[in-house]
Amino acid sequence: MLKISHLTKTFGEKKAVDNLTLHIRPGEIYGFIGHNGAGKTTTLKSVVGILEFDEGEILINNLSIKEYPIEVKRMIAYIPDNPDLYDFMTGIQYLNFVADIFKIPAKERAERINKYADLFELRSDLAEAISSYSHGMKQKLAVISALIHEPKLIIMDEPFVGLDPKAAHTLKEIMREICDNGGAIFFSTHVLEVAEKLCDMVAIIKNGKLITSGTMENVKGDASLESVFLELEE
Repeated sequence: MLKISHLTKTFGEKKAVDNLTLHIRPGEIYGFIGHNGAGKTTTLKSVVGILEFDEGEILINNLSIKEYPIEVKRMIAYIPDNPDLYDFMTGIQYLNFVADIFKIPAKERAERINKYADLFELRSDLAEAISSYSHGMKQKLAVISALIHEPKLIIMDEPFVGLDPKAAHTLKEIMREICDNGGAIFFSTHVLEVAEKLCDMVAIIKNGKLITSGTMENVKGDASLESVFLELEE
């Protein structure tokens, strides 16, 4: 589904990501863990084509993000850590705008928007301007906009930040359902307890370099993910 091979991204003299190789397969929820500045967001932005990278290759369904950016972006969705939405639009206008980009037919888009707006308890707010939304409401809208074209791969940067406990639980259930149906999710998080319970696979990155990766069971062993992370961070 997603193959990152020898990815290197440099800002000036600093290597933000240094020779990173990861493989995210269909059906996997893959957690990406690291301290602030470890290279997580740089990696995710490279995967979705926002940042150009210096070396390596990123393939999604065997297509290069560099060579086939439009084709690849049709198959994926990206939820950034701080959603940058069009505040002058209403919630429903924004969702229809995204649906137009992905050419979702009217019947399907209405069904999906209603489904997810109900799940995230946002239906009654869709007629309001996004400028009036709280951070949590904007996060919910960003999540819904990412789901309405039914992407096979979802890239998420700290997706639970700003979500209330019920919305966070709903998102976890949706993530599991997507992967059970053959999709894949690659996401960063600082909430190690969530990662430990939710993820099939996990990778820990430090100073741009991969420290360890594998199944959650193999990485943490008999310890907690938090204790393993703190030990590797020393």
